[in-house]
Amino acid sequence: MDIQQLEKSTTRKVTLRLIPFLFLCFTISILDRVNIGFAALRMNEDLGFSDAVYGFGAGIFFVGYFLLEVPGSAMMTKIGARRWISRIMISWGLIAIIMAFVQTPVQFYIVRFLLGVAEASFYPCMVHYLSGFYQSKHHAKAIAGFMIAIPAANAIGSPLSTFLLQIDWLGLSGWQWLFILEAIPAILLGIICYFYLTDRIEDAKWLTNEEKTWLIDVTTKEAQAKQKVKNYTFWQAIKDRDVIILSFGYFFWMFGYYGINMFLPTISQGLTQTTGLSLQNMGWVLGAMYLFAMVVMFFVGRSSDKTNERRLHVAGCLIISAIAMILSVFIAEYSIVGAFILLTISLCGAFGAYSPFWAIPPSFLTGAAAGGAIAFINSIGNLGGFFGPYFVGFINDLTGTHNMGMIILGISMIVSAVIVVTLVKQSGKNNTAESQAPIKNTSDTLV
Repeated sequence: MDIQQLEKSTTRKVTLRLIPFLFLCFTISILDRVNIGFAALRMNEDLGFSDAVYGFGAGIFFVGYFLLEVPGSAMMTKIGARRWISRIMISWGLIAIIMAFVQTPVQFYIVRFLLGVAEASFYPCMVHYLSGFYQSKHHAKAIAGFMIAIPAANAIGSPLSTFLLQIDWLGLSGWQWLFILEAIPAILLGIICYFYLTDRIEDAKWLTNEEKTWLIDVTTKEAQAKQKVKNYTFWQAIKDRDVIILSFGYFFWMFGYYGINMFLPTISQGLTQTTGLSLQNMGWVLGAMYLFAMVVMFFVGRSSDKTNERRLHVAGCLIISAIAMILSVFIAEYSIVGAFILLTISLCGAFGAYSPFWAIPPSFLTGAAAGGAIAFINSIGNLGGFFGPYFVGFINDLTGTHNMGMIILGISMIVSAVIVVTLVKQSGKNNTAESQAPIKNTSDTLV
């Protein structure tokens, strides 16, 4: 078998083996993280929670996530991604079930915080895991393959969650069943994960010896090339200039993204009250919006890999998302349909930026350093997931409207775009050269 055929067959096997399973795991992760937005449509009324209480509880998840993200990733590099991902999924599934039985704001805060602690390092573990099985030139597409789970979870979860809200079994409300039934798959997948994944290419029985040898060879050579530029340890990587700047960019992005995502069901319910749209139909509308985001996310990741360009793809998506979000505030007064179209465009932009953004860290770091960098960026960035929802909830209670909050969320995403696009100086190298040797310059060159 010639090299091109070997590369094609090996990459195809890796993709078919890993991406569908990680996609499913990540879908359940996102579903259990954001279903709070739908639960709030009934839970807030039943428990007497204000928008500020809900926003703080929804966001405090990311404080727990922040505190354990880097230590969790450090632990992953010692015991292996397979065991660590399995532990994460089982523990967060159990805690997500407990969410069904909170009664007070304090209980709500504690359980959401613990959910963040349990899930911490899940995403960087998967990104780091995939970087060990793929060449750099395939990173964005591979990441996009399982990260499509983010809009997919919302596309599936929107009509599912609105359906579950309407059931009343065994004396439990719909929002309680929503938490219970959507958490059980996490526990089951966590158990399966332990037996399904392999930590090293050498242990992958689903590859032939020839395919293993080729894959080990190309990934080892890429790792050595990166180490010639930045031979960092885990802890040195998180102090790298580019890693810190990426963290700030991700923070402002997540501030805007989670601010709108956690409140989107509530915003949509407010918009549809004048049209008489039922709760279930609203779920289908939101699901369709996220389906569009899935398609955009796939094609942006594909374009980013084809051109070997990351920063402009990220910045372009975020600016489009921000402008559409801000315009939806003003259009809503004249056209509900127009507002939903703009919110759909905003979601498409916010999701489209994911795969090119997360293809950046593995392009200049490897091994434990890459795991540490990804964890650090994700933990700092996701603090925006705390401040965004809390800020929107506070502004909503203060003004009685979502308008001002959404405008500021849009501005935050523009700030993120500016940070990312101005991250490094132009190196002047062509894309072909970059794709063959991702890092041959000084630490000033990132992509």
